[in-house]
Amino acid sequence: MRDRLILLPGWGLGISPLEPLAAALRGVDEHLQVHIEPLPALDSSDLNEWLDELDATLPDNAWLGGWSLGGMLASELAARRGARCCGLVTLASNPCFVGHDGWPNAMPAETFDAFLAGCRADSQVTLKRFGLLCAKGAADPRGLARLLVGGAPNTPSEGLMNGLELLAQLDTRDALLAYRGPQLHLFGGMDELVPAEAASELLALLPEVEIGLIEQAGHAFLLEDPHGVAAAIQAFLHECVDD
Repeated sequence: MRDRLILLPGWGLGISPLEPLAAALRGVDEHLQVHIEPLPALDSSDLNEWLDELDATLPDNAWLGGWSLGGMLASELAARRGARCCGLVTLASNPCFVGHDGWPNAMPAETFDAFLAGCRADSQVTLKRFGLLCAKGAADPRGLARLLVGGAPNTPSEGLMNGLELLAQLDTRDALLAYRGPQLHLFGGMDELVPAEAASELLALLPEVEIGLIEQAGHAFLLEDPHGVAAAIQAFLHECVDD
C-alpha cells in the first residue's frame, strides 16, 4: 500500500485541520489514498494502549503521518511496525513536547503544567487558548483560531486531559532512531508551541533524514498553506518510491 497515507490529528481539535491538506494531497496525486484517522478515544494516557488501538485499526504497509501529537504517535507506531510502515511524515511534531534537560527546545514544564491545570478547571476555555497559540504566526491569527476551534469535536474533559497527559510523557527520540524507513519532518519557524530550534536539534540527532523549516509559519502551517505542504510531502513520497 505504498499509495496510502494515513494522517493522525493533533490534540483536541479533531480531524478538521487536516482536511484541506488531505484534499490538496489528492489533488497533486490522484493515485494517493489519503485517510485521516481520529485519535483513539481511550480512558487512559498509557502510550502502549494508544498504540495498540492504532495498530489494530490502521492498515499495514502504509505511510504514517500526523500533526503535532498525531505526528508523535505516528513516530512511535512507525518504530513499532518497522518494515510494515512505508515511511513517516510529521508536521509541527517535537520529539518532546515538554522541555527537560535532555531536550530544552520545547514548551517549558511550568507553562505546560499551567496549561494542564487550566484544562482541568475549564477544558473549553483551554481549547480556545490552544487554538490561539496554534494560529500565532499566521497572516490572520484570530480568523485561523476561530476556524480551528470551530471545527473541534465535543470531546469530554477527561478525554482532553488524557491526551495532554500522554503529550507530557512522550519522548519519540528512541522511536525515530529505531525506525529505519524514510522520514520527513516539517516545522514552522514562528511556531509558539514547538520552537523552531527543535528542527536543528532533530537534524543533529537524525542527520540522514529530511527535515524542513517553513520560516514564516506557525503551528498550524498545514492550514495556512495546505498546497505548499502537500507539494513538499508529494515530492518526498515520490523521491522515496523512485529510490
